[in-house]
Amino acid sequence: MTAAMSQTPPARITGLYRYPVKGLTPEPLQSVPLQVGQTLPADRRYALENGPTGFDPEAPVWKPKTAYLMLMRNERLAGFKTVFDDATSILTIRRGDQIVARGDLETADGRAAIERFAAAEFADELRGPPKLLSGGGYSFTDLARKVVSIINLASVADIEKLVGASVHPLRFRANIYVTGWPAWHEAALLGEVLRIGAVRLKVVKTTTRCAAVNVDPDTAARDLDIPPALMRHRGNNECGIYAEVIEAGDIAIGDAIAVEQPSLL
Repeated sequence: MTAAMSQTPPARITGLYRYPVKGLTPEPLQSVPLQVGQTLPADRRYALENGPTGFDPEAPVWKPKTAYLMLMRNERLAGFKTVFDDATSILTIRRGDQIVARGDLETADGRAAIERFAAAEFADELRGPPKLLSGGGYSFTDLARKVVSIINLASVADIEKLVGASVHPLRFRANIYVTGWPAWHEAALLGEVLRIGAVRLKVVKTTTRCAAVNVDPDTAARDLDIPPALMRHRGNNECGIYAEVIEAGDIAIGDAIAVEQPSLL
């Protein structure tokens, strides 16, 4: 047993989520297949371009989150609930019980339906005509590499103490939520390899937090100030880690997570 394994308490997955359209509703999963060097299937597969950026789906180049409608600046996105159907590529957008837009994101007509919705709802926040971008195998992640994001729920509980308020874990829009690690233990795992069943993931980066986490995912209210609180109390505005899939397989809620070995880098 390595020193890393002996020092890392047992942990388990308590939540799995994907985000088919950047900035829109998370979708809960019970299990998910992971492929080497890939995100969760359909995670951030689409984005709403906030005015022309020159993005070419045939030759995609990473652009910062400010190129798109996103929660850091457009918190009202959280007020709409969305469902994406893999079989049909149809995105349905609801406000309360009412469907306000629906379209096949792989067709021009379907994308146009979503674009009309965005143009009407976010007119004052747009830098130009919104465009629903479909990147095929490209992923509109905040990081210029394909990763899986992981949040330690004990760290979220510690943030609640720092801000003196309840903090919904989905504010952090992670793919994998973990219980069992002490608060902030995940930061010590940088460079380590995590094993979940047959899957192996290498932790490559801690996650820097922006104003998006200040938005309540249920109410769409910008009601907290989490990054400054982290800076005051911890000296950085990081919460969570990114990991790259280095060995494929399926993961599911309830699966155990172990640190396999120290980094050789």
